[in-house]
Parts: sequence; C-alpha cells; structure tokens
Amino acid sequence: MKKHLLYGLLASTMLIMPAVAQDADDITIIHAGTLLANPAEAPLTEQSIIIKNNKIEGIETGFIQRDGAKVVDLSKAFVMPGMIDSHVHLTSQLAPDARLKRVENSDADWAMQGAKHGKRTLDAGFTTVQDLGASGVDAIFALKEASKRNELPLPRIRSAGYSVSVSGGHGDGRQGYNDDIAEVLHKDSICNGADDCRRAAREQIRKGADIIKITATGGVLSNTLAGFNQQFTSPEIEAIVDAANSMGRKVTAHAHGLNGINSSLASGVKSIEHGTYLDDTSIALFKENDAYLVPTVMAGDFVARTAKESKWMTEPQRIKSLQAGPLMLDMLRKAHEGGVKIAFGTDSGVSAHGDNATELVLMVEAGMTPQEALVAATINAADHIDMSEELGTIEAGKLADIIAVETNPLDNIEQMRDVGFVMKDGNIYKSAL
Repeated sequence: MKKHLLYGLLASTMLIMPAVAQDADDITIIHAGTLLANPAEAPLTEQSIIIKNNKIEGIETGFIQRDGAKVVDLSKAFVMPGMIDSHVHLTSQLAPDARLKRVENSDADWAMQGAKHGKRTLDAGFTTVQDLGASGVDAIFALKEASKRNELPLPRIRSAGYSVSVSGGHGDGRQGYNDDIAEVLHKDSICNGADDCRRAAREQIRKGADIIKITATGGVLSNTLAGFNQQFTSPEIEAIVDAANSMGRKVTAHAHGLNGINSSLASGVKSIEHGTYLDDTSIALFKENDAYLVPTVMAGDFVARTAKESKWMTEPQRIKSLQAGPLMLDMLRKAHEGGVKIAFGTDSGVSAHGDNATELVLMVEAGMTPQEALVAATINAADHIDMSEELGTIEAGKLADIIAVETNPLDNIEQMRDVGFVMKDGNIYKSAL
C-alpha cells in the first residue's frame, strides 16, 4: 500500500487529537513552578514560558499574564524540554507471535500498530524519536508525515527506513523461514560488496531516510547463531558512509562486537547503537571521531530477563540474549567513565513502547547522575539527530516541546516514569497534573 493511502487510513481512523490545538498567532503561557530550561544547568523557580503558535517566544521570571493569552498552570510541577529517544522501532513490538506477524501483516497493519505505539511514546514524554529500522517502510514514512502535520498523537519522527544489512546478517531477517517465504521477505536494503552497499544506502535515502542505519555486527534477536562480530567488511562500511555523506546523511551502526564497533568508528560512522563489547581503544575512537554512543541498556536488560522467564524465544535468540544482555550496564559504566558522549536511546520495540524512561533509571544505575541522564535525553540527543537548533532546551526560537512531572527528577529519576504533561509543537497532548 502506498504512503498516501496509509496516511489517509490513519487520518480517518485515529480520532484522538491534541487536547488543545493552536490557532494562528495564539499565545500560551506556561507557569512553571520549577523549570529546567537547559538540562545542563540548574533549574529555576517561578518562571513563565511564553509560546506563540508552535515556538517559544521567551521566558520571564514570575507568573505573568497577557491579555488574550491562555495560561497553563504548572506552578506546582517540574517542567523541562520534551525528551528524545534516538533508537526506537515504532511499528513493531517483540512478542511470542512476532515472527508470524512478519508474514501476516500488511503495511497498513504496521502503520496502525505504529500509531498505537507512537501515542504511548508521546504520552511517556518523548516528543521526538528516531526510528532505526521499521517493519513496513511505507508505514513509518506515513506516520512521519502524520506527525509532521500534527494530525495524529505521535512524537516527531526521524526514520532510517529499513536498516542496511548483509545477506544472512543481523537485519536480514529471513533466517528460519521457508525459502519461498524468505524470498518475499527480501528487502532492497540487503547488500553484498561495496558497490551494492552504496546502492542500498542510496535506496533508503530515495525513500526518505533521514539517517542510514547499518547492522555492522551480529545481533541478539536475529534467528541465527552467527555471533556478535563484524559482518560488513570495512570497505562496505566505508562505501555506505561515503554514499550517505554525499547525500547529506550520517550513518549509525548497530554494533555489539568489538571489531565491528572499532571498524565502524574508523570508517566514519557517527554513532554506535548498543556498543556491548567496547574497550579502551573504542573509547579513544569515539573521542577521536566525535561520535555518540546510544547504549540501549534497557533492551539488554529486557532480553536477558525474557530469555530466563519465557519459552517463546528461538534457541539462537535465547542464547545470545543471555550472553549480551547482562553486559550492557557495565558497558555504559565504562563508556561514561571514559568520557564518551552519550545520547539517549532505548531500542523500544524490543522492550515495550511507553516504558522508554526506564532507560534513565538504568543510566543512573550505571553511574550517571540524574542530570547527566536528562542531558543525554535532551541536549545530547538533539545534537545527535541534528536538531539542536530546534530541540533540547527551552529557549526563544525553539519548538514548543515541553513536558512536566510532579516532583523533581534530579532528586529521584524514577519520577520520569510518570510524565503528567506533554506539549509537542505547541499542542497539548496530555494534561494530568
């Protein structure tokens, strides 16, 4: 089904719209009891955020009034920028029937599922996400357009389309299916050799990809015991980076194994997703290349627990979950102590959509302060997705993406699991404080 047909289906069936929508030249003033306008700085008290249409006009001390302005009373709440999850898979959710759904669902089914997951994510305080490998590529781009127009309750979406993979590698996804079915599941993002990998990257850009995501190493949930080592050759990675950069895109790499992490960074990849087996050399390469780590610790925690408690994982999935999952907390601790730049990302779609803030709790468990974790989910994530001029802080000229919780998360990061107010693009989608 084509993108515009999917968009029409979603627009006609999803009836949950913003609680308050802005008209032209509307002014809204938020009275913030405690305001973390810049998550890298100390919070302020009794501040007024002035919003015109979908942007922040300014911040003034005290609880001000303006003729004709709508006032939102968050005078007893803790207010901060909307959070950014740099690694999600909105259209899918790990479940006992996930392998069956891959051959049952149409793009329309994936789109409807993504709309449901997107609303849960937005309600959790994540006003922007980066989708790094969708089930149903037309579905994710339709959702992206619906979000851009604020016609569905969704976070702002950047998308990689399909992730780029080698044949038989993590991200291929055909392992374990009958060959006739596997042929149907073949994607134009599967490639072999440098020239073919250039083609695959360009094809995702043609479809609308904002970033190119490669599966540089083996992974946990692919149905094969292929380990966690490098799967793309270095010339293939370099070709993808060159193709992406020449068309204004960066490359991020799913990478667990050490050789895949280091080869990706040395080849110009700008961020690593997971990073499970990184070492001191990796840390030096992160710094040398000004690259981000997106640690996705909650995905590791989730698959390790699921492998112990559930019976529906395939044997390769179960074995690899128990190998890699328990290592990720210490990996983040090592990277943080080594001074690696960290951007928030959860791999939600592995863990449940809407539970994204659990990653903040795990970040603190790994040795980050609550403030460092919130910086990772705002300032750093905005920089990572090339949206620092629009997102990450509450200041004049930026988009009005604002959330609030009842008490100060700098004292207890657990508070971020219960976001009570959500505004995206100046529209209020949740108001429970």
